[in-house]
Amino acid sequence: MAYASSTEPNNQRITAPYGSWKSPITADFVSGAEKRLGATAVDDLGRLFWLESRPLESGRNVLVRAPEKPGDGCIDITPKEFSVRTVAQEYGGGAFRIVGDTVIFSNYKDQRLYKQSIQSGDSSPLPLTPDYGGPVVCYADGVFDSRFNRYVTVREDRREDHLNATTTIVSLNLNEHNIQEPEILVGGNDFYAFPRLDPKGERMAWIEWGHPNMPWDKSELWVGCFSENGDICKRICVAGGDPAIVESPTEPKWSSKGELFFITDRGSGFWNIYKWIESDNKVLPVYSMNAEFSRPLWVFGISSYQLLQSREQTNLIACTYRKNGRSSFGVLDEVHSTLSPLDIPFTDINNITSGFHCLYIEGASAVCPLSIAKVTLDDTKSKVIDFEIIWSSSADSSKYKSHYSLPELIEFPTEVPGQNAFAYFYPPTNPNYQPSQKEKPPLLLRSHGGPTAEARGVLNLAYQYWTSRGWAIADVNYGGSTGYGREYRERLLGRWGIVDVNDCCSCAKFLVDEGKVDGERLCIAGGSAGGYTTLAALAFRETFKAGASLYGIADLKSLVAETHKFESHYMDKLVGSEEDYFQRSPINFVDKFSCPILLLQGLEDKVVPPDQARKIYHALKEKGLPVALVEFEGEQHGFRKAETIKFSLEQQMVFFARLVGHFEVADDITPIKIDNFD
Repeated sequence: MAYASSTEPNNQRITAPYGSWKSPITADFVSGAEKRLGATAVDDLGRLFWLESRPLESGRNVLVRAPEKPGDGCIDITPKEFSVRTVAQEYGGGAFRIVGDTVIFSNYKDQRLYKQSIQSGDSSPLPLTPDYGGPVVCYADGVFDSRFNRYVTVREDRREDHLNATTTIVSLNLNEHNIQEPEILVGGNDFYAFPRLDPKGERMAWIEWGHPNMPWDKSELWVGCFSENGDICKRICVAGGDPAIVESPTEPKWSSKGELFFITDRGSGFWNIYKWIESDNKVLPVYSMNAEFSRPLWVFGISSYQLLQSREQTNLIACTYRKNGRSSFGVLDEVHSTLSPLDIPFTDINNITSGFHCLYIEGASAVCPLSIAKVTLDDTKSKVIDFEIIWSSSADSSKYKSHYSLPELIEFPTEVPGQNAFAYFYPPTNPNYQPSQKEKPPLLLRSHGGPTAEARGVLNLAYQYWTSRGWAIADVNYGGSTGYGREYRERLLGRWGIVDVNDCCSCAKFLVDEGKVDGERLCIAGGSAGGYTTLAALAFRETFKAGASLYGIADLKSLVAETHKFESHYMDKLVGSEEDYFQRSPINFVDKFSCPILLLQGLEDKVVPPDQARKIYHALKEKGLPVALVEFEGEQHGFRKAETIKFSLEQQMVFFARLVGHFEVADDITPIKIDNFD
């Protein structure tokens, strides 16, 4: 079965084994090309700003201003000695906010808040919060309060206990020119997010939740009124307070008329947009649909919808929603309860930001990398009249379009009768090569992190690195993934290490049975929670022939004792009893491993401490299995440096090629030493 597609006749292609094909999509290109997008914002003059993470600058986060006129270049706002990033809840997000000609941002190195003029990249940031002698107090998701001239933000205070930080909503007086200790506005619960002020500055909405819940399990939406001196004087729970209703409200926004909108998943289990009827303290759905209008709150500051003003002064809502593995963009009419889908090239959409007479949308597709597009609607907001890419995470990626493998959304049966799961399948694709007719490709199955997250069928240059060399990739949305509603997400409750592992194995078996991949060359890889699924699949099943765990979990029990506050009770619901923790930890069953494993780990990882990888490494080495461990200085949870990304990609490729591939890679890669093999 020859997957290589091309407009050229077959007789002009080179016949070579899968995995051995030459490709212009090099590890250097992948590691240096893909910038990460932190957030977008628009200032009072309508100028677009975005936060980009640069692998070639060791993952430094830089605030960038878009060109003011065609032909101009982008302008870096952040000085080279600064990096705009917060580590609140470890995963960060919501690291800056712009008002007027000023940006307030979190600086990565010390986690202090700074203010800086956005008029010139030469202006020096000035600290606003105290220096505590280290990055022990973090801030995120801030907003300006014009009534009291202050900055309201979520604060995570680790001074007393690094693993059990105190989280509050605080305010910082901007009238003062001296560095000051913020004042607490709201506290007492474990976590807070989305402090949002109404247009008059009279009320504030926010989201809060407490252990053992994650924000997508159960959360509460509150509204508090400000007193004359700026304190919260009275408050009301808008959603999430009724024990008879299971819901996780998120993303509150105020309209220009002071109406409160938000997203919740009561009833159907799908995140839909709702409105608070303040006079009756009731909430009503704006539009009901079995689709997700938001996503899990892993990072602060997500924005899945924007309120628009129409000629009739009714609320129109520009929104993104996800159904059956595909994102759509549309406009909701609140009065008529109608949703009008609008056609744009993105098939995957993250955040929406309001501009002057336009929207800025963060999105991607199977052939377009993560980008920011300027979208202009007609006067009735019912039609897209212009779509322009303003920024791309990989501006040069289109030159390799002929080598791209397009993802196929597949649905496959799980071990539970009548219950299916989903994956994206990327067949090997290279216009210059074809395999022998008898050969089937090796498979690299990817298990995503989270585990409350989702594989999304968008252009991933790392995946194209594999497929253009003759590998097939399956990116699995096992039970527990998001994008399919609460019921699908909760398949994993009490069954982490079972459902995800079974679904990954079922997907691989399905692809073998369909004749799409070689059943003797099945490999699995994943990072973080996906690394755990990888290790569990290798320990407790015999489906895969080799695996790679990137900052993966080996010992569930020790992880609970060592991980950060945000996820410290996450596994209470995912695992279960003490016995379950033991039985599902791969480290306790090293005797069951029977195939080679590559372990890649950052030494500054606060989510999955390096000791997890070391334990597995030493145990497998002692058992006599082929194993290699690579530890990276200066890397945290998820690799950000170009040199780390490149090295990890190349070593996974050559590791699998040497141990299960039965082919020589075309690239000149010096392999690392594999214990019990070299």
